[in-house]
Amino acid sequence: MRDLDNIDRNILETLQLDGRITMTDLANRIGLSATPCTERVRRLEREGIISGYHAHVNPHTLGLKMLVFVEIRLVSKSEDVFERVKQELHNVPEIMECHMVSGDFDYLVKARLAEMTDYRKLLGDILLKLPAASESRSYVVMEELKETLYVQP
Repeated sequence: MRDLDNIDRNILETLQLDGRITMTDLANRIGLSATPCTERVRRLEREGIISGYHAHVNPHTLGLKMLVFVEIRLVSKSEDVFERVKQELHNVPEIMECHMVSGDFDYLVKARLAEMTDYRKLLGDILLKLPAASESRSYVVMEELKETLYVQP
């Protein structure tokens, strides 16, 4: 990873706060002309520092009012098992995030659902489809306090 200068950091911060800003407005905000500003943004994209742009959708407005975290423990662990688990979990649309973690369990899953019956079905499907799944623990979120995609540049 290369070092970012203050201009790059300002670009990243501004784009994270307003991904729809025009290049002209971005350039004005950070003190560059439009052409060098655009070139810096394109370079940050090429280098994978900026990985994409998206719309932040309020899941509650779509009826997805239930947020659940699930810990999954595997009974056996091998590269083959990890790869199959990765493929299975990647194909579950309700799963927003999945992380292989260290500690008392192997995976931490974050899912958005409409209601408890959807959760019960999701958990059953996960445990049936996953090779070597031995145990799960679930946490239903009662109140969402903070969620951000912002990364300190």
